[in-house]
Amino acid sequence: MSRHVAIVTDSTAYLPTRTMERHGITAVPLTVVLGDRALEEGTEISTRALAQALQKRRPVTTSRPSPAVFEETYRKVAESGATGIVSLHLSAELSGTYDAAVVAARQAQVPVRVVDTGMIAMALGFCALSAAEVAESGGTVDEAVAAAEKRAAGTSAYFYVDTLDYLRRGGRIGAAQALLGSALAVKPLLQLADGRIEPLEKVRTASKAIARLEEIAADRAGSAPVDVAVHHLAAPDRASALADRLRTRVSGLADLHVSEVGAVIGAHTGPGLLGVVISPR
Repeated sequence: MSRHVAIVTDSTAYLPTRTMERHGITAVPLTVVLGDRALEEGTEISTRALAQALQKRRPVTTSRPSPAVFEETYRKVAESGATGIVSLHLSAELSGTYDAAVVAARQAQVPVRVVDTGMIAMALGFCALSAAEVAESGGTVDEAVAAAEKRAAGTSAYFYVDTLDYLRRGGRIGAAQALLGSALAVKPLLQLADGRIEPLEKVRTASKAIARLEEIAADRAGSAPVDVAVHHLAAPDRASALADRLRTRVSGLADLHVSEVGAVIGAHTGPGLLGVVISPR
């Protein structure tokens, strides 16, 4: 490899394959357990198959990578020429992925800095990209970590879900439990706060909730240079329309990514998810 610091993340960063290849980022897959089958996110289960399973109310759970998987990843990266590794992962409040990476880092052939970004989806992806840009320019492990942590500190993520039922089943809603009593009467807006999924607002209809999501995202973006990601699950038209409106509203827009989330996040949010990540440069 052309640089000495390698960047590792996990499959929930939802970075485009070409982007990862261009920046030399390695993603360790999480696992979705569908019935009695354990399937790797990104290669062994499609979001379409996941959405169908959820709609049929089939049992779906998720699982972190094992420390052994991380050990193998770190070994391969070190053997490709890296003398240091920055390993950036989704919030430890939502997954044991960070803990597994920490265990594996102790056995690595080269120094590994494992970072709990407190982020998910492209909020994590933007952190990985910032670290990779520093590494590509010859930066140290400490400098790459600092870039990722700075990006995380400024990044916000907001979500609309059709129902809180999937988050409740997976135990991922924390204080958002307070919304459950009226979940049938409202459409919830959520946010990522301190690494947890927390309630933001309750809106009466889906159309009003999505309009409010747009307004919140545009206000948060302001006029400074900013990267934006629009995520969805089984709602491509909604996502495309929201992205088009944000293009006109966000004057400092640098890059805009529109993508469907993978099976791990989708398993906990359900079909109809619409999310926006705002990440100032």
